Amino acid sequence: MTHKDIVERGRRVLRMETEALSEAERRLGEDFARAVECIARSEGRVIVSGAGKSGLVGRKIAATLTSTGTPATFLHPADSVHGDLGIVGESDVAILISKSGESDEVLGLLDHLKRLGVRTIALTSNAKSTLARHSDVTLDGWVKEEACPHDLAPTTSTTVALALGDALAIALLEEKGFDADDFARLHPGGAIGRRLLTRVADVMVTEKLPILPDSATMRQAVVLLAERRGIAIVTNGNGSVAGVITTGDLSRLMEHEENVFPITVSRVMNKTPKIAHADELGSAVVYRMEQHGIIAMPVLDEKDRVVGVIHLHDLMRAGVV
Repeated sequence: MTHKDIVERGRRVLRMETEALSEAERRLGEDFARAVECIARSEGRVIVSGAGKSGLVGRKIAATLTSTGTPATFLHPADSVHGDLGIVGESDVAILISKSGESDEVLGLLDHLKRLGVRTIALTSNAKSTLARHSDVTLDGWVKEEACPHDLAPTTSTTVALALGDALAIALLEEKGFDADDFARLHPGGAIGRRLLTRVADVMVTEKLPILPDSATMRQAVVLLAERRGIAIVTNGNGSVAGVITTGDLSRLMEHEENVFPITVSRVMNKTPKIAHADELGSAVVYRMEQHGIIAMPVLDEKDRVVGVIHLHDLMRAGVV
C-alpha cells in the first residue's frame, strides 16, 4: 500500500463523518428544541449514560454540559443497578445514548428511571427502537453507515452523538445566558482561566501616567514617549482624552518636519484613539490591539477619566495572549 492509498483512506473516513454531520444537521428539528427546554427547566442535574463507546461519548457530553453551566454527571448503566442509582433524583433529566436503542444495560436503566419519574432523552440512531419509543424526547443520531469498512466499529455514529451533545450544551449555554464571566468562574486554572479571569484593571499601569495637556509641545511629548513606553495621552480642559501620541506618530512627523519640538501635540495626536476600560476582559483588549496594530491604550473608568495605560506586553506576561 502506498502513502497515497493510506492518505485516501483517512480522507474517506473524514468525508464520511463530515457527510454524517451534515445529515444530522438536516434532520435536527423540534425534538432538539424540546430536549433543550426539558433540561433548561429542570431543577436537578443531567444524568448521562451509555455503554461501551456510547459511554465514552456520554462522559464527554457530561463534562461539556458541566463546564458550560449545566450540572451533569455520567452514570454507567451497569453500575446503576449496584447502588449508583442513588445519585439520581426525580427532578433530574437523563440522556441515554445507544446507537441501536436496544442495549440491555441502557434499557434496564431506562426502566429504573421511569419508576423514579425522571424525564428521559434518548440519543439513538434508531427512532423506532425501544429506547426511543419509551423516552420523553428522542434526538436523531441516525447515520447511513460507520466509517469502518465492515460497518462495525462505532465511528460516524459516535461522531454524530458527540456533536449532538455539543449542540445541546451550547444551546443550553445561550438559553441560560451563560457568559464569559460564568465560564471563567468554572475554569479558574490553566490558560483558559488566565485568559478569562484577567481584566484590564489587573495589569494596567496606574502610576506616573503619561498625560499631557493639549497645549503641550512635542518637546514634552518626546520625553514622555521615551520614559513611558511609547505612549502619551493628551487631555483637554475638562480632563477627557483628546488624543494619543505614539512613537509611530513621532517618527512620521520627523519625516517631514526638521524641528518637531515647538509643534503642539494637538497637531500631531490621533484624535480618535482606541481606548480600554478598567473592567474589560484583557482578551477583548488584545483582540482590538491586534486588529488595529497598536501596543498600548489609555484606560478609562466608568466616568471616562484616565486611570491607567494597558500595554500588550503586560497582557502577554499575564498569560492573556
